[in-house]
Amino acid sequence: FTLIRILFILLFSCTLVNSHFYNIHLSHTSVYPVTAGTTSSPCGSRDQTRWDKLFIMLEDSHMRQNMILEACEEQMKRLREEVQNKPCMSTSPEDSSLQHLENFTGLQTGRLEKLENGYLGQVMMKTQQETNGGKLEQALMTTVSDLQKVHTQLAALQRVAAHRYLPSGCEMALLFPMRSKHSFAEAMVSPSLTGLSVCLWVRVTEALDRTMLFSYSSERNPQEFQLLLNRNTLTFSISEELAAVQAHGAGSAGQWRHYCALWGSEGGVASLWVDGQQVSSLSAVARGHRLPEGGAVLLGQEKSSSGMYRDMDPTVAFTGKLTAINMWSYPLHPDKIKKLANQDGACDERGDVIGWGVSEIIPHGGVQYIN
Repeated sequence: FTLIRILFILLFSCTLVNSHFYNIHLSHTSVYPVTAGTTSSPCGSRDQTRWDKLFIMLEDSHMRQNMILEACEEQMKRLREEVQNKPCMSTSPEDSSLQHLENFTGLQTGRLEKLENGYLGQVMMKTQQETNGGKLEQALMTTVSDLQKVHTQLAALQRVAAHRYLPSGCEMALLFPMRSKHSFAEAMVSPSLTGLSVCLWVRVTEALDRTMLFSYSSERNPQEFQLLLNRNTLTFSISEELAAVQAHGAGSAGQWRHYCALWGSEGGVASLWVDGQQVSSLSAVARGHRLPEGGAVLLGQEKSSSGMYRDMDPTVAFTGKLTAINMWSYPLHPDKIKKLANQDGACDERGDVIGWGVSEIIPHGGVQYIN
């Protein structure tokens, strides 16, 4: 719109400079003279609509504008040549008018350039802002993704750190600080058993050839039932059976592992479960056998053949931590074992023979409860 205004100003100025030239030139060059009568239609139609007349008038106006521009340009060219041929100190009205016209045209041109530059600057700035906004949004999305990864890693580290000390849900554990024949914990078992399940969480410091975890003894047999580690092999034996259920690679020093040993007298099926998964099974183990009543459970040690505490073997002593020690009078369902092996709520269940946190378990020889 600014450019159209400048053109109209130029046209008006040109007509002021030489209106006589414009009239003569227009009278000799007009192709479609405007009269009060009708204008011939390009299509030769006699009946013309209002729209046809309007279009014809627009065409005439456009042609007149072109003619005025050409006349103005010629007049400007002539005036410029006359000014250049006159002395520099001339101050005629025509020179003054031309100078004013040139100054005004230059001023308008400068304003137009400023407007164009300003508009282009705004467009470039907006484009840059949109580009920067896109980059900023991408950077924010990347940051959010990184924070989510850090949050996930932190949660995993927290679970690992918590699991390193005690499984989740367990408020206490038994600490066996040293390998000694005097270091063990003891619990009493009153009923006779034709089936059993022993489950516990174990974090061993070091396992030797025979590192005792759980041992059940009676007056007749000091080794009625045993759950022990042979280095990295978990072994489960019952009564005087020579066959034992074993799970290789189940031992991990310095890490919490969940062990379960199951046995039933009717079919003699014995199995080992590590971290909620069955890893070994054997059938016809001590079939029809019954564990006598009045037995004793030793944790971290086994009863000597003489039955005297002073004769215990220090090489089988356990070092590390035990928690969630439970014993049932029947083989557990697999779903129950998987639930017990879950790190969350590991100490929520209680056995009907030995219940962790309920049954009396007495520590000896430096073994102590820790929180």
